[in-house]
Amino acid sequence: MLSWAFSFLLLAIIAGFLGFGGVAVISVEIARVLFVLVLVLFAVSALVHILRGGAPPAV
Repeated sequence: MLSWAFSFLLLAIIAGFLGFGGVAVISVEIARVLFVLVLVLFAVSALVHILRGGAPPAV
């Protein structure tokens, strides 16, 4: 999901450089939302791991 955020950020930079302001704004907002979602999911995952106290699963 983080790769999607970076993809939309790259699209926004290219669109802004080429003069497509509306596309750039939308792409930046999508990238921002995805990045925040990744951070929230990471925080929840870390909190659950701390509360469970278990070791990570062996692969």
